[in-house]
Amino acid sequence: MNKKEMEQKVIANFQQDEQMMILVFAQWCINHDIDPVELYTTAYPHQVKNGALQYALDLTVPKHESESIADETLLGVLALFGNDDLAFVVTEEMKKRKNQS
Repeated sequence: MNKKEMEQKVIANFQQDEQMMILVFAQWCINHDIDPVELYTTAYPHQVKNGALQYALDLTVPKHESESIADETLLGVLALFGNDDLAFVVTEEMKKRKNQS
């Protein structure tokens, strides 16, 4: 494998992992009756439409069909990708949920 092929493989793997992170975020939102697009827009108001998020939404399942996603798991995945702004708004939602319990 030459250098260019190696770089393309690394980029493809990163994009696949990033899509998985977005799917985990979207499913976590669905599981907690939160609109993923609205929450994402709160974190990134200048990104009007995110194609990767729209794709992930197509892959989500209703919350009664989903496995539980721990809050810590979602925050860890977001941290792996340096998604600090989204992690902040997710943390705020977690606090709201805990205060309502």
